[in-house]
Amino acid sequence: MPTEKKVKKVEELTELLSKNKFIIATEYRGLSVSDMSQFRKQLRETNTEYHVVKNNLAKLAAGNIGKEGLSQFLQGPIALAFCNGDSVQLAKVLTAYARASKNALTIKGAILDSKVLSAAEVANLATMPPVEVLRAKLLGVLQSPIYSLHNVLSANMRALSMILNARIQQMGGTANV
Repeated sequence: MPTEKKVKKVEELTELLSKNKFIIATEYRGLSVSDMSQFRKQLRETNTEYHVVKNNLAKLAAGNIGKEGLSQFLQGPIALAFCNGDSVQLAKVLTAYARASKNALTIKGAILDSKVLSAAEVANLATMPPVEVLRAKLLGVLQSPIYSLHNVLSANMRALSMILNARIQQMGGTANV
């Protein structure tokens, strides 16, 4: 018979898993309490919650909402980072901290929407440029054909204007540009 405290914890984890689209499972073995507090402070800046979870309760919560893929990462001391914002930014922060902590924190894997990501895929996600840069590149790609069409259509008018100005100068008048 499950205790009331465990039932509430499963409900809380179920809510966190359902409302956040990006969840990263990390093993925090080797982090001191002060390191963990500093790390949580960094994560709050990216709009991320970081919770140490009991594996069995997290498996139950993941099963409740259909994210069973998370259960493959729930072995050993696990903490979950819940993010509903920029997933690339969270991956960058976690990867940088894992590198800096020298194996005190390791990324086990992640769930992005309902897709299971390995630790290597999370590291690849961290190498992506920010969302603003990607949007700017997409906008440039979308505008490129319009600018090309404009240049092609206005080339004849420019050429005609240059020919008329040259003829006016040749006839001894002053050309209007």
